[in-house]
Formats: sequence, structure tokens, C-alpha cells
Amino acid sequence: MSADSNYEVDDARELLRRFLRTTRLVRAERLGRGSDTQMFLKLETDLPTGSFKPRGAIYALMKNLEQPKHGERSIKGVVAASTGNHGAAVAYAARLANLPATIFLPESPNPIKRARIVALGANVKEVEWKPESLGQAAAAFAAENDYYFLDDASDELVPVATATIAAEILDELPSTDTIVVPMGDTALIRGVAAEAKRRKPQLKIIGVQAARAPSYARSWQEGRVVTTETCDTIADGLATYVPLESNVRAIRELVDDVCLVSEDEMVQAIRTLLFEEHVIAEAAGAATTAAYLQHPSAYAGRSVVLLVTGSNIPHALLRQAASLR
Repeated sequence: MSADSNYEVDDARELLRRFLRTTRLVRAERLGRGSDTQMFLKLETDLPTGSFKPRGAIYALMKNLEQPKHGERSIKGVVAASTGNHGAAVAYAARLANLPATIFLPESPNPIKRARIVALGANVKEVEWKPESLGQAAAAFAAENDYYFLDDASDELVPVATATIAAEILDELPSTDTIVVPMGDTALIRGVAAEAKRRKPQLKIIGVQAARAPSYARSWQEGRVVTTETCDTIADGLATYVPLESNVRAIRELVDDVCLVSEDEMVQAIRTLLFEEHVIAEAAGAATTAAYLQHPSAYAGRSVVLLVTGSNIPHALLRQAASLR
């Protein structure tokens, strides 16, 4: 985000109002019971495709379409590399813009997310998932077909759009002093943190990654790019191998703390949200609740917002979480 971030975020909010409603900010009565912590959930699952991702996809695509070349439409189609939610969001944005979309997914992707992408009319290509393979395949396709490669890890417009989440939170709940954010490719946390810190510099931003996919968490801790050979986690939305150096620099400046959550902790958080708050969340979407449940006392006396960022959970995982004792 640029120095003129106030204008950019206002512009994003104005554009997104044409397509999306403000997501709910609800009191998490049972999560915060028995303590003086004020707990809230920001339900990005309200959005079309069941995740926060349409904010970035719609804003980035529509702003690019405002820049025609030689009086003609500048974009012939759009392509994305994704584990699922970003792909569905790009497919949704492309349908709004009446453009073809091609989404590159890893082999054997989340079936719920793949089905949503197909239902939105996008072409799906599955490729073997190795570090950078999805992005390379999508970039090559974009170059060959004159498509716009909407890469949410590097596109500068995506965090401008995710910053609107922080703006909505602070408009509705100015007392917020802590926002807990899932951390995948970091477009979400970079946007949320930048806007939150601009409006309320003392506000604390906590990032959450899966312990089995810790590349950005380790990079944040060490102040350099740290890659991982695998990212075998149920939280496909948090699965990153190779951090971008510019993103690492940004989160080092903006994020106050980072924590890792285990697979079991995310499954338990899915169950807690389901039965305690009647909210359906996928593993990445429940990661912030998992982080809170690790150390509830660390949030004592604070006004805390947990971002619930996606609800596209495979049926088998939902049944597993629901059957826990």
C-alpha cells in the first residue's frame, strides 16, 4: 500500500460496495465467557464464495479493467494459481466482468473449493504441487494467452482491498485493540495491519500460521526469507512454501506477534466455532480461534477480533471435528 493509503482504501470501499455487503462483526459470547475479554468474530464467510478473497479479486480485476489499451478492453481473460479460495474469488470476479477465467490448482485439491470454481464457470487445470509450480504454470499461461495473472501474493491492489476489513471493524467497533489474522500468502494481514495501524497505531496485530506450514512465521521471526520443503496441512489456505522478500519486510514492520497452531488445535477450533458460536469455518478460517484457545489469558482485558476467513471445509473434516469428544 502506498503513502496515500487513506485514498486507496476509500476507493476500494466505494468500488466493493457495488458488489459486496459489509460482513458481520458478531460478539463471541461463549468464547469469551468467564473472562473480561471482549471477543468478536469478523465473519468473512458472509461473502460470495465463502471467504474473504472476493475483496481482492474484484478490486484488482475491476481496477485493471479501468485501464484500456488503445481504446479497447485491456484484458482478454484472467488466470490465478490457488489452493482454492482465491481461485473461486477470481472466477467470481471474472464472471462479474464477463471474462473467461482459468484457475491452476494443486492435484487432488479441496473438493468443495474445486466444485465452487467449476460452478462459477472457470476452467480448472490441476498441476503437481511443488514450490512455485502453481504460480509458474499460471504465469506461463497468462503470457501465452494475454491474460491478467491475478497473483494475490504479489498484486499490489489485493492488500488495498483486504484493508477494507480493518476499516469495517474499526468503524463498527472503535474500541478494538487486537486483531488476530490468518497468515497465508500475507495479502490479508498486510492489508488489515496497514489500515488498522494507520487508524490506531497502538492496535496489536497477531498473525497465525499452521505449524506444518510455517514459512512466513519463521521468516517473520528471523527477518529473512525462510522456505520450507513441504506444507502438509489441513489448512490449505495457509499453505505457503516460498515467501516473497517484500512481503517478509512488510509483515516485519506491521505484525506485532506470530503464533503457530497444530492440526489438532485447528480441528478443535472448527468444533468450538460450530457448537459454541454456530459458525462453520474451514481450518484456515478457524486458525485464529485456535490461536486464542492456546492462551486465552494472553488476551485478558482486551477487545479482540478474530477473523473467520473461510467456510469451505471438506465434509470429511467437518464430520471429524463434529465427532470429537
